[in-house]
Amino acid sequence: MPKKPKPHAATTTVKSATLDLLRAFKIDKVFGNPGSTELPFLSDWPDDIDYVLALQEASAVAMADGYAQATRNAGFVNLHSAAGVGNALGNIYTAFKNQTPLVITAGQQARSLLPLQAFLGAERASEFPRPYVKYSVEPARAEDVPAAIARAYYVAMQPPCGPTFVSVPIDDWARPAAPVPPRSVTREIGPERAAMQALADALSSAKKPALVVGPAVDRAAAVELMVQVAEKAKSPVFVSPFSARCSFPERHPLFAGFLHASPGQLSETLVPHDVVVVIGAPVFTFHVEGHAAIFDGGAALFQITDDAEAASVTPLGTSIVATMTPALSLLLELLPETQRAAPPARALPPTPQAAAPMPAEYLLDALGRAMPDDAMLVEEAPSHRPAMQKFMPMRGQDSFATMASGGLGWSLPASVGFARAHPERRTVCLIGDGSAMYSIQALWTAAQRRLPLTVVVLNNGGYGAMRSFSQVMQVRDVPGLELPGIDYVQLAQSLGCAAERVTRCEDVAPVLSRALAHDGVFVVEAMLDSVVPLLYAKNG
Repeated sequence: MPKKPKPHAATTTVKSATLDLLRAFKIDKVFGNPGSTELPFLSDWPDDIDYVLALQEASAVAMADGYAQATRNAGFVNLHSAAGVGNALGNIYTAFKNQTPLVITAGQQARSLLPLQAFLGAERASEFPRPYVKYSVEPARAEDVPAAIARAYYVAMQPPCGPTFVSVPIDDWARPAAPVPPRSVTREIGPERAAMQALADALSSAKKPALVVGPAVDRAAAVELMVQVAEKAKSPVFVSPFSARCSFPERHPLFAGFLHASPGQLSETLVPHDVVVVIGAPVFTFHVEGHAAIFDGGAALFQITDDAEAASVTPLGTSIVATMTPALSLLLELLPETQRAAPPARALPPTPQAAAPMPAEYLLDALGRAMPDDAMLVEEAPSHRPAMQKFMPMRGQDSFATMASGGLGWSLPASVGFARAHPERRTVCLIGDGSAMYSIQALWTAAQRRLPLTVVVLNNGGYGAMRSFSQVMQVRDVPGLELPGIDYVQLAQSLGCAAERVTRCEDVAPVLSRALAHDGVFVVEAMLDSVVPLLYAKNG
């Protein structure tokens, strides 16, 4: 008898198979800014997946970034082909540095037109966002698109997390494709026990150890574990340079402060310690030149990281590649009780005094006191970050986020993503006047959805960080540092937000009270002293 043919898998369309994958991955929002090459994907949009409209592609990516960080699931972004991806690249780079899982799709011109260099066609589309995506593809066939999107999700979610990219021609969405069943892919990486034992032994025998925590601890929701390890080791805890998350409560007695991104200043802080353990961060992220005496071999250096590439570039010591929860759990198990005395708690700064013009320190101290205990702070005010770190202590898990890239234009739309993920609590965006102008249109999306978002614009009349660097680098007459004549209250109101300007210290408390209690988006423009402190010592 002739053999019966094997039944073919039931077919559906590329679009419906993709939407079913999103549902299986518990992705219920798509962030985007539509163009003509995306219309077939967006037509007859389903009610159970929320399309979040941003008014510019970079804002769409940052909103998805904030949402993904808040939910700890990949954000899904739909961009326009070529130029739209180009507009988004700055925040794709930031998402890569933030190690945020994103699945980014972009439209492409019809396959039949691509040989003719058609309008809106992207040549070598998969190469455009590289190297700042973990996986990038334009599938060879329309029926391969759902599987490519599934792979993009798995890769994005695998530590170290990051963005991925799939280019989809306009005519692919209606083509037939087999459904792609979702798979379970584990994400925790266990540490090598012998290496962890060596680390525990070194910490136990150290006379003056130091722990340095980075953003991976908070990303892994492992802050409480980190606190338990520090308390058992009786070790001071420093924050790694440019940490984009809060991985240790900043009012804890063992919290020792923030490390500088200057090799000399960082080394001066850490050289007195005989064992230094860096957890969830690079060793180390520097910003200016200088001699890093910490690498001269005086201290034993250990690193726990989920990023094998970061481990490969560490210049000294032992790196243990593992995700944070299993690594910290094992370290807690292996650490013996110590007879070492706990270090003294650091002295708290005095309360800033009112003055005219308004000092940034006064405003930041007042904001820190006024914010609800469960608020999330999203920051992009580089020139005021030292003052923020001094006067606005963060509570730890899920309390703080900033951009890891140094690129402006992320935090305002990212705060919209955080607020969209957690409408039950207040999100506060603290942003410089220069930073705000990179993505001011994000306010419209927040206002349309009445998100619980308070935006505080620190207006010092220009690019304060650049003023500081010009002093450190001893350069003069630098053009383009001043930003006169921008009215952030009118801008905010035109985009649908409530807004007030505050210029006097005595008015700060009532304005912040209204801003934090408002049902919807409230923008505060705080007029500050234009003098900014040096971010680094002049000798680097």
